[in-house]
Amino acid sequence: MTTQNRCIRPASGAGRSEAPAQAPVAAQACPHIQQRADEPRTLVLMALCLAVLVAQIDTAVVNLGMDPIAAYFKTDVRAMQWVADAYNLVYAIMLLTGGLLADLLGRKKIFVTGAALFTAASVLCGCAASMAPLIAGRALAGMGAALMIPASLAILRVVWHDEAGRARALGIWAGCNGLAFAIAPALGGLAIEWLGWRSIFFLVVPVGVGTIALALRAVPESSDRQGRRFDFAAQALSAAALGMLALSAIEASRNHTLAGYALAASILAGAGFIRVEAVRGSAAMVPLDIFRQPAFRGALAATAGMTFGMYGLLFLLPMTWQARHTLDAMQAGLALMPMALIFVLVSSWTGRLAEIMGTPVLTCGGVALIGGGLLAVGAAASSTTVLPAEAGLLAAGIGMGLATGPLMGVAIGAVPAAQSGIASALINVARMAGATLGVAALGAIYAVEADATHGLRLAMYAGGGVQIACALAAWSAIRAGRAARRRAI
Repeated sequence: MTTQNRCIRPASGAGRSEAPAQAPVAAQACPHIQQRADEPRTLVLMALCLAVLVAQIDTAVVNLGMDPIAAYFKTDVRAMQWVADAYNLVYAIMLLTGGLLADLLGRKKIFVTGAALFTAASVLCGCAASMAPLIAGRALAGMGAALMIPASLAILRVVWHDEAGRARALGIWAGCNGLAFAIAPALGGLAIEWLGWRSIFFLVVPVGVGTIALALRAVPESSDRQGRRFDFAAQALSAAALGMLALSAIEASRNHTLAGYALAASILAGAGFIRVEAVRGSAAMVPLDIFRQPAFRGALAATAGMTFGMYGLLFLLPMTWQARHTLDAMQAGLALMPMALIFVLVSSWTGRLAEIMGTPVLTCGGVALIGGGLLAVGAAASSTTVLPAEAGLLAAGIGMGLATGPLMGVAIGAVPAAQSGIASALINVARMAGATLGVAALGAIYAVEADATHGLRLAMYAGGGVQIACALAAWSAIRAGRAARRRAI
């Protein structure tokens, strides 16, 4: 007899002491999850939080290391773009696949595999003797994160089968993003100043090892096929579309022919992806009917716009400060901390603010505020102190705090419950696609100018303009979606 669902269950006769009512509740919530009464869910949450800390801290501290890495390898800003983009690109490409593999092969298995890949990649980057292994290590880290992060959310959903408990766990898990964002700049700056740039990669290795050990001990295994299978054609086409688009943006300022071919290849691959998914209908990796929801499209636009500007800002501003000798790596990290702290503070109030102001105001207004912050940083590019730029950074931090959480709520609420998982994955794809293109496109604009001040000004003006345009488009789409739902009632 064949079955579509598989789960790994506890060994019989293990002598476990469980409350009689606990197993039926777990079975009703998710019949394909292994429950262990003697392993508290607190340990599971610790493992999941360590995973997000590893990924977020690594991303943030690498931005601070760009200038010393470039000086060590005697390379230019275009090569350094690939240190950031190799991670972002592979993460975005593999994100949907990571979520699917977790469901098909086992969420714990994929989570541990991702954490192991990420930890090994950090060691490779820290030991790199040239740019090639460094970039390869960053790509491997992106693959590890793409397996680890979707699996962690899937584990959280099946372990916390009660709605109130799941909401609390999700809040703690999401709060770790803000915590990492707050502590990473100072931590990375101190590590670079005292131990050199290689230390920023070794920094996360003990945490990665701890994540693996805790997951092996505490996380239950679960899987759920539901008739799905790995979609090789769709994955290859989506990878080609996004990869060629990023290559086009990166090469636009120095190799117009290559950039043109890459853009054409991206368009063709994107069209092929849409065709394949349309033919497969409900069995597709990404069911296309999800994009018929205006509010969901608006959430995608706002998310991509938000990370386009923010990742470009976090890539270019510390590098400019260090290149002009305004700040060293440690000082640059400390200068970013007020933005991170205001982001964490504002994030904790978004639930109450949404009730007062409405979700569209928070999401679109937050993204527009980030755009205003980038424009302020651009206007202050020639300042000899960091104080004018700090005003723009604080505005960006407030905007991030207002928009980040509610955007996920808009995306999930705009689609049927059965599509909530793929909606979450697509929002994360939009987030990393925006980040990849932001570093690539704004880095290309920055590199056009020989002077770092002029390059930063042009890049921040461009990034701010894109964010405000995305905020306006998202406002229109989200409002249209809300109006359509009211008419349907």
